Amino acid sequence: MARLADYFVVVGYDLDKRGGSEGQGCILQRFPEKDWEDNPFPQGIELFCQPSGWQLFPERLPPTYFVAALTDINSERHYCACFTFWEEVDNTQPQKGLSSEADEDEDAGIVQPSQLYAPKSLVLVSRLDHPEAFKNCLGLIYAVHIDGLGVPLETLIGNLLTCLIPIAGGSQRTITLGAGDRQVIQTPIDNSLPVSGSSTAQLFRQLGIVNVLYLFCAALTEHKILFLSSSYHRLTEACRALLAIMFPLKYSFTYVPILPGKLLEVLSTPTPFIIGVSSFFRSETQELLDVIIADLDGGTVTIPECVHISLLPEPLLHQMQKSLSMVLDPELELADHAFPPVSTQPSSPKIQDKEIRAVFLRLFAQLFQGYRWCLHIIRIHPEPAIRFHKAAFLGQRALAEDDFLMKVLDGMAFAGFVSERGPPFRTKDLFDELIAHGVERICQEEGDPQKGMSHIKELAEQLFKNENPYPTVTVHKVQRPTEGSHLRPHQALFPHLDEVTVQLFIDHAAAKQKAAPLAVRAEVKCTVPSGPPLGDVADRNGNVLANSARRQEVVRNCITYIFENKMLEAKKLLPAVLRALKGRAARLCLTQELNQHVLQNRAVLDDEQFDCIVRMMNCTLQDCSVMDEHGIAAALLPLVTAFCRKLGAGITQFAYSCVQDHMVWTNMQFWEGMFYGDVQNHIRALYVDEDEQLSPEKPQAVRGGRSALEIASEERRLWPTLSKEKQQELVQKEESTVFSQAIHYANRMSYLLLPLDSSKSRLLRGSALGDAESVSNSYVTNSIAGSMAESYDTESGFEDSENSDVASSVVRFITRFVDKVCNESGVTKDHLKALHTMIPDIVQMHIETLDAVHRESKRLPPIQKPKLLRPVLLAGEELVMEGMRVHLISDGREEATGAMGGPPLLPAEGAIFLTSYRLIFKGTPSDPLVGEQVVTRSFPIASLTKEKKISVSIPMDQFIQEGLQLRSSTFQLMKIAFDEEVASDTVEAFRKHVHKLRYPQHVHGTFAFTVGRSCKMAPEHKHKDENRYLKTLSKSLVKSAKKTIGWQFIARKKDSPSAWETEGNPQSQVYEDEISVSEEAEPASLTLSSTIKSADRQTMSNVVERACCRDYQRLGLGTLSSSLSRSKNEPFRISTVNRMYTVCRSYPGLLIVPQSIPDSTIQRISRCYRQNRFPVVCWKNSRTKAVLLRSGGLHGKGVVGFFKSPNAPGPGPSQADSTSLEQEKYLQAIVGSTPSYSEAGGRNTLGGFASARASSSGRWGSIRSGGRPSTYDPDRGTGPPRKEPLQANGGPAEVPFVRQQKARLYIIGDKSQLKGGKPDSFQQWEVIPIEAFDVRHVKASFKKLMKACVPGSSFSEANTTFYRCLEESEWMRLLHKVLQVSVLVAELLDLGSSVMVSLEDGWDITTQVASLVQLLSDRHYRTFDGFRLLVEKEWLSFGHRFGHRGARTLAGQSGGFAPIFLQFLDCVHQIHLQFPTEFEFSQYYLKFLAYHYASNRFRTFLLDSDYERIELGAMYEEKGERKSQQACKSVWDYMERLNKKTPVFFNYTYAPEDGEVLKPYSYISNLKLWDFYVEETLSEGPPYDWEPTRGRAERVEVEERPRRAAPRSRRKVVRPCYDNLHRAVPDAIAKLLQDLQCLEAELGQAPDRWKDTWDKIKAAHRTEMKLESRLSLSSSPPMYSDLGRWRRSHGAYLQERVAASSIELTLDGEGGVARAPSGGAMGRPGSGTLYSQFRSTESENRSFEGILFKKGALLKPWKPRWFVLDKTKHQLRYYETRQDKECKGVIDLAEVESVMPGAPSMGAPKGVEEQAFFDVKTSKRVYNFCARNSVQAQLWMDNVQNCLSDA
Repeated sequence: MARLADYFVVVGYDLDKRGGSEGQGCILQRFPEKDWEDNPFPQGIELFCQPSGWQLFPERLPPTYFVAALTDINSERHYCACFTFWEEVDNTQPQKGLSSEADEDEDAGIVQPSQLYAPKSLVLVSRLDHPEAFKNCLGLIYAVHIDGLGVPLETLIGNLLTCLIPIAGGSQRTITLGAGDRQVIQTPIDNSLPVSGSSTAQLFRQLGIVNVLYLFCAALTEHKILFLSSSYHRLTEACRALLAIMFPLKYSFTYVPILPGKLLEVLSTPTPFIIGVSSFFRSETQELLDVIIADLDGGTVTIPECVHISLLPEPLLHQMQKSLSMVLDPELELADHAFPPVSTQPSSPKIQDKEIRAVFLRLFAQLFQGYRWCLHIIRIHPEPAIRFHKAAFLGQRALAEDDFLMKVLDGMAFAGFVSERGPPFRTKDLFDELIAHGVERICQEEGDPQKGMSHIKELAEQLFKNENPYPTVTVHKVQRPTEGSHLRPHQALFPHLDEVTVQLFIDHAAAKQKAAPLAVRAEVKCTVPSGPPLGDVADRNGNVLANSARRQEVVRNCITYIFENKMLEAKKLLPAVLRALKGRAARLCLTQELNQHVLQNRAVLDDEQFDCIVRMMNCTLQDCSVMDEHGIAAALLPLVTAFCRKLGAGITQFAYSCVQDHMVWTNMQFWEGMFYGDVQNHIRALYVDEDEQLSPEKPQAVRGGRSALEIASEERRLWPTLSKEKQQELVQKEESTVFSQAIHYANRMSYLLLPLDSSKSRLLRGSALGDAESVSNSYVTNSIAGSMAESYDTESGFEDSENSDVASSVVRFITRFVDKVCNESGVTKDHLKALHTMIPDIVQMHIETLDAVHRESKRLPPIQKPKLLRPVLLAGEELVMEGMRVHLISDGREEATGAMGGPPLLPAEGAIFLTSYRLIFKGTPSDPLVGEQVVTRSFPIASLTKEKKISVSIPMDQFIQEGLQLRSSTFQLMKIAFDEEVASDTVEAFRKHVHKLRYPQHVHGTFAFTVGRSCKMAPEHKHKDENRYLKTLSKSLVKSAKKTIGWQFIARKKDSPSAWETEGNPQSQVYEDEISVSEEAEPASLTLSSTIKSADRQTMSNVVERACCRDYQRLGLGTLSSSLSRSKNEPFRISTVNRMYTVCRSYPGLLIVPQSIPDSTIQRISRCYRQNRFPVVCWKNSRTKAVLLRSGGLHGKGVVGFFKSPNAPGPGPSQADSTSLEQEKYLQAIVGSTPSYSEAGGRNTLGGFASARASSSGRWGSIRSGGRPSTYDPDRGTGPPRKEPLQANGGPAEVPFVRQQKARLYIIGDKSQLKGGKPDSFQQWEVIPIEAFDVRHVKASFKKLMKACVPGSSFSEANTTFYRCLEESEWMRLLHKVLQVSVLVAELLDLGSSVMVSLEDGWDITTQVASLVQLLSDRHYRTFDGFRLLVEKEWLSFGHRFGHRGARTLAGQSGGFAPIFLQFLDCVHQIHLQFPTEFEFSQYYLKFLAYHYASNRFRTFLLDSDYERIELGAMYEEKGERKSQQACKSVWDYMERLNKKTPVFFNYTYAPEDGEVLKPYSYISNLKLWDFYVEETLSEGPPYDWEPTRGRAERVEVEERPRRAAPRSRRKVVRPCYDNLHRAVPDAIAKLLQDLQCLEAELGQAPDRWKDTWDKIKAAHRTEMKLESRLSLSSSPPMYSDLGRWRRSHGAYLQERVAASSIELTLDGEGGVARAPSGGAMGRPGSGTLYSQFRSTESENRSFEGILFKKGALLKPWKPRWFVLDKTKHQLRYYETRQDKECKGVIDLAEVESVMPGAPSMGAPKGVEEQAFFDVKTSKRVYNFCARNSVQAQLWMDNVQNCLSDA
């Protein structure tokens, strides 16, 4: 029996403190005035009466009622029922505590209300939860007061405080307070079941199924939950409902259904909670970052980003949602039925509430089924002590990897569940019955929803009956106040109650109860059934193999052979056994078989037997988790102390000394579970009868015996009947059993924790045995990961210092274990003290024994280890550290492990070598079946991005000391584990060397500078006469440029011939000229930080080459800015303003600027741009004459400033205004230098459209310019090139239907920088703002890309698959953005508008876009020479920060690796995939550049700008050193040499189309992952470092193998991750070229270069195709250019490697065809055709021929050539000599526009008359010729003109 109400309190507004900022409440009266002894008065009730604060209101509000819950220090809840009404107070002074309706205001016009009302609360405090009864009682007291009934209030309160009711038992009690009222209170039948009313159903109606399930999982996994509502009653009901569905778990953290506003700081507590807060304080809850907020009024649940909620495992989650849907909305399943049943309405709220709780009750029964079989009872008397074996439970349920269940079992709620429900002899409830008898029914009904629903209704009926044992009770009779009584104008105040009268009632009731105590129903206790035992659940991932019986048989046979000493047979089976031990069934079989060979706890073996047994034990333990959920380590623990071998006289080595390198031994939870299991077996043995005795090592009862819980239940039942002496005897026996087991486990733990060699504490070094915080209830936090002895590497001067450290760490670990288990097991303090004394002695004794064993074990013959293989080093590469024996461990890539088929190549054993250039692993696989293979994995040391220590465990004979994980930006990953023979100081030295080589102090320390030098020499810095060298550079640069360029730019501005014509031109020669330099640098501007090497004339010409003048001449851009050579007709000029690198250090020395802009203006304009990178021209469209400009982003106001107000009047002129005007003039000059359009009409702007598209979807749409739709269409590939007539100024001719005008110049800028810019209608430019990504995004994306392509471990979770990780990296999205902008710019340039790219600092995204635009628009850049020129111009000369972005030195280590250039190469790769015939180079060419961009093997990509290269003397020194024995210093020279030897870089399908502007697809769905990121070649390492002997050795091997193995099959197994596919399976053309070279070598002939052979075949094939096309025009296939256009229009494109057997590809862009092989005569070439491939046919078509002098390209002089005019082919070809059969160049006469007399130019042949010069003007460029005399010149012009007329 318990009091219905413990306290009655009257709380009112504190009028004495109402002058403050906030009102306060105070307790006016409380009854009884003294605290009950068993229930003290709770403090702070006045805060909970008005949770939103005590306030005065201008009007009387209706009475309110809610119940708040308070928790005392003993975790007992007190329910405070608050009934509040409002009373009138006088308003005689200013009120500060008004509500929101009457807040004070500064305005004097606000009139204060004349009457105010203060709240007053009647509070009932009780430990019982009867909210309706409390409401009726308080309402009755208020009704008596307000209606003035003739009943004393003291009587009502006295009767209320003296009312006693039963707590549980299902009884009903009628009570009355003495006012003619009558209430019936029903108590629940079982007090352990929560009472919910209809709160659960209401919660689901408010939030929905999904949201409530989120809250349910969050509460179980201990997250913070906050409810918001404007109703206090709903807050209480929601919290009550959440606790009800958690049954049988009880919430043990902070629980406050209604939190007062003054206590909101509680929400910042770090512990979990369930709290309700009024929505009045919603704004205060917005800053909570780790709190889940449930808005009951809005029906939403907000989960912060930093909070991860583990949800129920499938299929339970789906079953829960379906069951709840059937309960809440039964009409859903029948909604589509044509004739639904009539009675489908949902149940009443109270019944529905119980059905919902029944669903959750079934859920917990499924989650916890079989939990009682995993309980360990470690003490029965005097009180049961029970512990739960979590690992065994998860292992038997196959849920060890389920995050939700792991967190639930680790939580405090489950710990309370075990404490409450663990005892076997107690009262049962509904959940116990469900676990015992209902789980099987639930499993059977999973597939039948109707049966499941009937079970739910049965459970709901029992829950409802528990709350309502008497449904038909007498109607309550409680007086209610008169309707509208609270609105009466004059109401009496609540009177002051007489304390004496109330106290007399209380005293009288107490005396009455003492005289006649009420009868209390005794609890009925019984044995709690355990339910069905857990069966052997199959592995969740389906790893139980069908042939597990066969594998177990192999294990049994091998063990039999070992113990029969048939070691030869055992060794044959051992590899199969090791593979079989991957399965759990085979591991259990091993433990069972070994246990049968243990006799009297000892099994002595010889050396070979011992090694085999230990190896199998290590392999078995290797796949065991730290938890040991399957009990494998537990089963092996007694075996490792049984198997041993004799080492010498009296010295025995046990198996435990060889199986210590497993983390399970350092897991405190494992030892606790083992200890409790053994203690339970021994405790059980004390009470079982003799005939039921089982071995202590056996698990619980089998063979019909009683389980430990059943015995404990029986003993607890008999305990009260035993005498005191017998009870004491049983207690002492149990305590002694626990004490003896503690000693036993102290010895066992010392066996497994103390290493055999204490100087090498492998396991302890990586563990946290010395960390006191490592012991916890969580398996995760309990995993040992710290350092046991922190000062192993320090020398203390004492020999035994390390031993003492190891011993003390083990002593501390064992002591903590003993303290915990003994305290939980009730061991006495004396015994515990004795254990503390014994543990150091046990450890020390064992150390002494191990020392003797270690000494003897050293005398054993060493285990044969594989021989270390030395790698092949490159020229100049030197070993820094000799090879260290390591094991290469498999990572997340499954190809090499055999998981995807094939033999397991990893793990492999070998050595790791550190050289001055690379990290190289070379070894053999550990699997003996593939032991003959060689595994190589390497990467450049400069590409290392991350190095970290790891702990590794693999099955092998030797111990592993520690491991490293090394990740490279070349998409390589090494996980290595050092062998035991490698000392720790060697490992540390290795790490230091790696760090030193990866981050040298200076760029001179990189491999590219130190190659070939054994000693590193720092460069000498000379500071004398700096200005003299700089002046020399400046003068020579200008002079060389003028000599080279001369007056060529005045008359010739057309394109040069294509790369097909200009291939093989000799190096140019430079002749002296007497041009004076009029421009001198100012002395003040001559500043350079270090010495520049003096250079000769050849070097200065190279300066001009580096300044990209060759490309500027080809494009027809600019003249040099000298008064002697400037031409005012040229729109652009080459400026030398930056020749001293004073304007912009990251720009080249020569720049293209508008002709009209002086250099002084440029210096001022440059300050407006970031890094002074002002706009310069970098490319010109040969057809539309539109130019592409690049610059850095704007500083401050910049262009946008004068876009907004270009002509706004100001207070006066300023420097900023003048700079802005000059900047505007600069842009006007650029616009004026481009072709003008004569179209009329309005403008079609792109700015708003582009920005809107970029901000909304991030994609460019199709663009309309000039009144016609643009050819840039995302839904279309690439259309045919447009041929438009040109105006005289070079622009497109006017189109009659065009009526709109485009902007002359578009500026691509960052959206955030150009925000607010408004183009002016009179200006000719327009801004297109785009959202450019930051370099930080590239870094983050690249890190995620590397982890996705080269994962450190396998993808275990379902949401971390490869494609998911690739998507989350957003790498493809970044490529999409770059390609999108590039296609847009190329489109605008093709339409005739110039474009200026002005993004970030101008050296990252700007460089990417500018390079890709030129690549798309100009086919020259898609050749070898053109692509090199593009990279040298846009990336090297224009100052991309290769050194900074690549973190080359120690100074850039913190910046990290930002692969901007790699991203550009990936974009080129995407374009190459879509247009494979447009590129002269292959995909391997791009991969080679991508690899060596980060390798530091060459100096090309090391520095940030030409300024730094000149400063360090690294720009031109390679020219004179190319003949040295060391490797090339430039990657271009190296690739050029390699290309001459092998066609590895050449694209055989190269057949470009004239004038084609590529428009690739840029959608993410069209982009492909570059195989450079994922491919691997384990046979030889990355195929990008070519050794000098590689090619020759491979040819010999290919030829010799068939001879030696002639009778055998010629089939060759090619593994994707091991072999180089391009070399093992070459394409048809490459294979034929290889065979041809081999045949030439066999015949003793000097082999021809592959390029010469290819050119011969190409010419012959072209001729043959033309002949065939003439013979059969009707049946001839399409031209190759048409084929390419057809291919792109149909979305098909060729792959990188082409098979000759399937299709014959054309070899030239002229007239080539693609034809399928046929069986007819026409489809098979004859012998004459084959012979013609090796002889020239050009001599057959020579119409006119002779010698002409031809002017070469930039830096190339006049040279005599033999010219042939071919009227048949309509060509003008030229050769080196008359006898030469190989054509050096071709001028297509179809492109010739005119032939006219010319004028002599600089460097022309002397002594030749002026009339002998003539020019041939083509659509691309102007050719300058010189004949021997005027007659020959006229003859040549006439013949060419006749040839043109005939066409």
